[in-house]
Amino acid sequence: MKIKCDFCKTEYTMSKIPAMPVKCAICGHTWMVKTPSKKNQLFVFLAALCALLSAIIFTIVVVMHYRSDSTSKSPLIASIVKTELAPDGNGVNHFIVSGIVENVSDEIYGAPNIILMTYGADGKQINSSEQFNPPVTLLDAGARAGFVYTLRAPSAGVKKIVVKLGDFEK
Repeated sequence: MKIKCDFCKTEYTMSKIPAMPVKCAICGHTWMVKTPSKKNQLFVFLAALCALLSAIIFTIVVVMHYRSDSTSKSPLIASIVKTELAPDGNGVNHFIVSGIVENVSDEIYGAPNIILMTYGADGKQINSSEQFNPPVTLLDAGARAGFVYTLRAPSAGVKKIVVKLGDFEK
């Protein structure tokens, strides 16, 4: 344990708290050494415990945030804006699908192929998916690119059209 002279501030190291007054070897000042308060030790322990718990909670929150960001968020999002029916030369109706591909990240990405799938009322895919090239090669951070595509398959029985993106690259 360390003690300090109240007058000249000279420090001394002692193995235990003396029961009698202590005299400074430098200035000659005499004083009684006070026993350290247990309350201060408890306060320091509780403060350290709170700091440790805060660090653990912060670490968990950061790890969960980055884990959820990397698994659930894609940097590119495709969505359908509008669908219209238009007949071909033989009078068969086909869907004209308009939509956008958006880069929601802070980095540039290569635009992947756009895939359109048609589903019937029973929820099953009607025709094989149709895949086409996007209107742009690269999407800057925050950029959008519109697309319009006419499905080759007839519109009969189609209740839902879904758009998704192929694999994308940085």
